[in-house]
Amino acid sequence: MREGEQRLYDLLASYDSVIVAFSGGVDSAYLAWAATQVLGPAALCITADSPSYPDHHRQLAIRIARECGLRHEFVLTAEMERPDYRANPVDRCYHCKHELYTVLTGVARARGVTTIVDGSNADDRSDYRPGRKAAREFGVRSPLDEADLTKAEIRELSRAAGLPTWDEPASACLSSRIPYHSAVTGEKLRMIERAERVLRDFGFRVCRVRHHDDLARVEIGVDELPRALEPDLTARIVAAIEALGYRQVTIDPRGYRMGSLNEGLILRVAG
Repeated sequence: MREGEQRLYDLLASYDSVIVAFSGGVDSAYLAWAATQVLGPAALCITADSPSYPDHHRQLAIRIARECGLRHEFVLTAEMERPDYRANPVDRCYHCKHELYTVLTGVARARGVTTIVDGSNADDRSDYRPGRKAAREFGVRSPLDEADLTKAEIRELSRAAGLPTWDEPASACLSSRIPYHSAVTGEKLRMIERAERVLRDFGFRVCRVRHHDDLARVEIGVDELPRALEPDLTARIVAAIEALGYRQVTIDPRGYRMGSLNEGLILRVAG
């Protein structure tokens, strides 16, 4: 067993029971699998369901839970009912995670579960992640981070474990496609999800649709971008997404960039 993997297993073994915040992404899927290996039925994997959670990831979470024998449940979260979330400030993720951990804390209290864990990893320390503040406030542990496991290491461990998520593209909630200070609404989230489903139906793995009111700015993974820019396919993509209600569709020639809506944004993050 590798050093980081052993540290993770030792950490998990130190808990009596855990709730894993399980989105179905690379990190939380590996954490859910590892926690189940160590703690068995004392590991409860919970997926938060809300309008901002893509159905693509919902189905992935269900598949992983079934194939890996996870003890898995969904809970409804109500971040859309929070004005501070809908206003879409730069710390939107804080309000989302605050809602999530409020719900998970209630479940933990009702079930007698001692610890809540999330999938933050060692690479996340250098990124702007306001959701980490909420995790600290609720005492949520991040065992992947505490074990000094990076994203690359988690992918490799996931591959060795046979998890289908090992090469899954990075994911984020649908609200992340809406520019800061532009209100998050159910209608926008539904349009974004339908537009991204169009792109996946065309065979693209890494894709985002950035929602600028009636303009859809499409980002495609750099490796896949030349195909998207073939004139015939570009025309089909534009027509299919315009049919969803967008007046204009553009394919960004720079391709997908994580957090591209943060470009040009100056953030002062409290320590």
